[in-house]
Amino acid sequence: MGFAVAAAGGWGADAASVEWRDVPTSAGRGTLVDTNVTLSRWPGRRLPLDEARALVSKLRSQGVTQAWAGSFDGLLYKDMAGVNSRLAAECRREGSGLLVPFGSINPTLPDWEDDLRRCHEEHRMPGIRLHPNYHRYPLDDPRFARLLDLAGERKLIVQLVPAMEDERTQHPLMQAPQVDLKPLPALLNDRPNLRVVLLNWFRAVRGEQLVKLAGAGQVFFDVAMVEGVGGIANLLKVLPADRVVFGSYAPFFYFESALLKLQESPLSAGQLAGIRAGNAVWCRKSGG
Repeated sequence: MGFAVAAAGGWGADAASVEWRDVPTSAGRGTLVDTNVTLSRWPGRRLPLDEARALVSKLRSQGVTQAWAGSFDGLLYKDMAGVNSRLAAECRREGSGLLVPFGSINPTLPDWEDDLRRCHEEHRMPGIRLHPNYHRYPLDDPRFARLLDLAGERKLIVQLVPAMEDERTQHPLMQAPQVDLKPLPALLNDRPNLRVVLLNWFRAVRGEQLVKLAGAGQVFFDVAMVEGVGGIANLLKVLPADRVVFGSYAPFFYFESALLKLQESPLSAGQLAGIRAGNAVWCRKSGG
């Protein structure tokens, strides 16, 4: 996979006129695309920057030029249409072209196919975000396979989140085990054109399973939960550099921790440009 790194362009400041498909996707010097931010309130506690305006201000101050945003409401709410409508409106109102909404889909709820349609047709979202552990379905559930098929037909990016919180810190009444990703490679091998971004995946998959996932379809891996000294450099010993994308998991995590991961790993200029923006740009553009 290759991409050209061009001069960075700004996008319109008039939030009311911004369409998500119209956000420029040129990745230039200093461009930073954050594929993993979340709006609204975490159900366990108040987080710093859990107001969209404050989060946007923080992201801009750190050089973020585009942020793919889900909603914490998508974890426990049953009215996904309302969740996604509020997410899209808040991204328009507060994001000024920076926030790009990724709607939540729960395939165990009635009419989830219509929620998917609304994300694409009404809110013009480039992708969706899935939380199988909170929504209580395994990846070998036939409804998940159908969801992947419908998302692929609409050329939507699928963001899959194996974990939102370390299981050791979860509230006793809100236990959500990590998603078992073992069925995923086979599903993606059958859908080679589907673009999947794994968020917060680091504790859920290691070793041979990671190698299988990297070789299955078009799978990208964010860095939000990557741990260890030289963590990203070590990751690139296993994963192709063009499959790693920047993700902060702000505001649940401090944004600066993700930036430090880029700084403390020995990366070439090309690797750094790809992780900062180029790989995410290619992921969006490759859907046609």
